[in-house]
Amino acid sequence: MGFWSKIFGKKKRQESSEENWENIVYERDQVDFREKEQRSGYISSCLDQIQEATREMNLLNGEYSLVTSYLMDMEEIEALPEEEREGLNAIAGKLVTLEQERARYRDRKNRMQDSDYYRLRRQEGEIQEGIEKIRECEDYGTKVKQDMQRVDRERHAYEYRRQELDMILNNIRGVTVIFLTAFLLCLIMLLVLQFIFEMNTRVGYLVAGAAAALAATIAWVKYTDGERELRRVEKGISKLIQLQNKVKIRYVNNRNLTDYLYIKYSTDSAASLEKLWGQYQQEKEERREFAEAESKLEYCQKELVSRMGNYRITSPERWISQPAALLDRREMVEMRHELIQRRQALRKQMDYNNNVAESARKEILDVADKYPAYAPEVMAMLESYNRNA
Repeated sequence: MGFWSKIFGKKKRQESSEENWENIVYERDQVDFREKEQRSGYISSCLDQIQEATREMNLLNGEYSLVTSYLMDMEEIEALPEEEREGLNAIAGKLVTLEQERARYRDRKNRMQDSDYYRLRRQEGEIQEGIEKIRECEDYGTKVKQDMQRVDRERHAYEYRRQELDMILNNIRGVTVIFLTAFLLCLIMLLVLQFIFEMNTRVGYLVAGAAAALAATIAWVKYTDGERELRRVEKGISKLIQLQNKVKIRYVNNRNLTDYLYIKYSTDSAASLEKLWGQYQQEKEERREFAEAESKLEYCQKELVSRMGNYRITSPERWISQPAALLDRREMVEMRHELIQRRQALRKQMDYNNNVAESARKEILDVADKYPAYAPEVMAMLESYNRNA
């Protein structure tokens, strides 16, 4: 039982000490006031408490005065005549509307990036021309590429025809050799028949000669036609190669120009640049409207401050950021409730620090009273602090 009581007893003393943290305790029993160092240290500790509390009081007084002025301003506003209040509310309504417009612009999704916007703004005078140039280059590049493909197909057709003609001429040369060989063999046979067998081969000579002449004529005609067409095909191939080179030069130059324009306008096609240009036009108009709204907002803010300056309102600038409270009584009530709570909290802090300073001052006076031998020294330290404070 004693063990548990010790545990709970310790816990209770700890909670009690935490609850009494705000209480300032002065313990003199361990201080030997006959020693100057201990005596001066104790008094200096009390003076430090006064100094700390005084510093906090100065800060709190400023904030307390500000909060009080806000409350007084609210009372002044609510006490305005109806006609004056309507004029004030009209300005506040404009401010709320302009604030909503600004919020809509800032919260709008898919806004154009500033880098794209300012880049197009710098090139605004040449974007339309740039779009046309890029589109012309893209169209021309497509046509040149088609022409190059057509010329390439035509050249391949000519190359194929040249191979065919080479094969035909080779075949004619082969057939010619065969006919000549056959003709020579016929002549040898006819000579054998004529001189060895003493046969009449006159008709054979005529037939062989006629056949050889006919075959030679046909071969010569075919070969001549083939060579003529081969020369024509080769000339066509040469012209196609020259035309292909010319088309390639045009294609490469156009592609390089297109790449340069892509780099210049930071795009990958005329369609992309045109789309971005449309976004820029819309963004430019919205930014212009936003700038006008900002200008109107600033004007209304000045008008509100000027209008409130006619009344006994100490901080008219504060209402610039809270115009809705002038229009909505419920929001005004919430503001007053918050300010009252803040003032109560400040009052509590001020009372606490005032009590700390007063307690420390009383402790110093009590020490001087209890130890009269050191009273002059103690009072001198207090007076010195008061002069420096």
